Amino acid sequence: MISQKYRFHGHNSLRYVMSNGQVAHSKFFAVRWAVNKHRRHPRVAVVVSKKIFKSAVKRNRIRRRIYEITRHLLPGSPAIDIIISVYSADVLAAKHDELTIQLLPLLHGTGLETQAVPK
Repeated sequence: MISQKYRFHGHNSLRYVMSNGQVAHSKFFAVRWAVNKHRRHPRVAVVVSKKIFKSAVKRNRIRRRIYEITRHLLPGSPAIDIIISVYSADVLAAKHDELTIQLLPLLHGTGLETQAVPK
């Protein structure tokens, strides 16, 4: 799980990024981001709709898998607010390497440091 300082608090911040942020898409994800001048650290949120899975256990497992990929990128990155929306139920069954290959180019476009990712 990621540290508390890298998480969103409240819905207004999410609304701002959803309405004013830039967007990049891949097979499984859509990543929205906006630069936040009022913060020192980046923030990340993962959104998994009930349309993907009705079960909260499965939605939370998807969230944890994506947070684990992004956790290594956050320290030392610029203050960017990022929302990762999951569009496919295949994320739950996909291998970690495949998710990383799909997600890292999108996160690189936001400005996060992707060089520090361990294997």
